[in-house]
Amino acid sequence: MEYRRGVRRGRSRSRPPLPKPVEVGEEYEVDIQELSRRGEGIARIKGLVTFVPNTKPGDHLKVKITRIGRRYAEARAIAEASES
Repeated sequence: MEYRRGVRRGRSRSRPPLPKPVEVGEEYEVDIQELSRRGEGIARIKGLVTFVPNTKPGDHLKVKITRIGRRYAEARAIAEASES
């Protein structure tokens, strides 16, 4: 690798974004597993951390994805999930 005038030449560190396992507007049944530092419930949908406000650990509910970040998603609760 060659360094010249503060510019690193060689392999770039940026990677193309990975495809997300969810999309905005989709609905999922989730179990809230823990609380975030901000007090939001945390669920995992296909491994993606999803923040759901106004929930607590142990809640089983239906959520709708409202926003997708680089490493997380945000959702809102739309109904208590039905027990089957």
